[in-house]
Amino acid sequence: MYKAGSETGVRISRTPQTNGQVESANPVLLRGLKRRLDKAKGIWAEEVHRIVWAYHTTPQSTNRETPFSLVYGSDAMIPVEILENSPRFQNFVVEESNKERKVNLDLLDEEREEARIKAEALKRRVEYKYSSKLRHRQFQVIDLVMRKAHPYQLENKLSPKWTGHFRVTEALGNEAYRLETLEGSTIPRTWNATNLKFYFS
Repeated sequence: MYKAGSETGVRISRTPQTNGQVESANPVLLRGLKRRLDKAKGIWAEEVHRIVWAYHTTPQSTNRETPFSLVYGSDAMIPVEILENSPRFQNFVVEESNKERKVNLDLLDEEREEARIKAEALKRRVEYKYSSKLRHRQFQVIDLVMRKAHPYQLENKLSPKWTGHFRVTEALGNEAYRLETLEGSTIPRTWNATNLKFYFS
């Protein structure tokens, strides 16, 4: 999962075989490594296990559960609890802990399903909020439009964010359109309505 890179000193690989959870965790781990390695990038290998441990024992924003608890059925005891003789550490009894762990493991499938439902509910709320603010644009053939500029066309922060004007020549459905210049030259590829806006002369 972790490989050394020639430029940044650390690279977390992304492969098609990994699942969505790994893909979402990698940027979080990479961000944690960058924060800890500002002054000493050469020791990234020594910091990996600390970053991974912090990720596994931190409640996730999507389901309010830690990855550790969803795997083992109980919260991890972090090192500071042992070093500072926390009540949880002082009151630890092996027999009672084993009994409670068995109960937690019996309920683990239900907890995982509840976490999945919470994550799905959050995802739908985000999608609904995004969709409610999204302004759908519909264009007709011969409408004049402007096209969102490509990043390479933006020389600086003051560069125009829109280019053109162009004429709509065909509406393909699903908010896709074909364009041409006012001189009649066809613009390659199709363009989505989110990248277009009306041009008013």
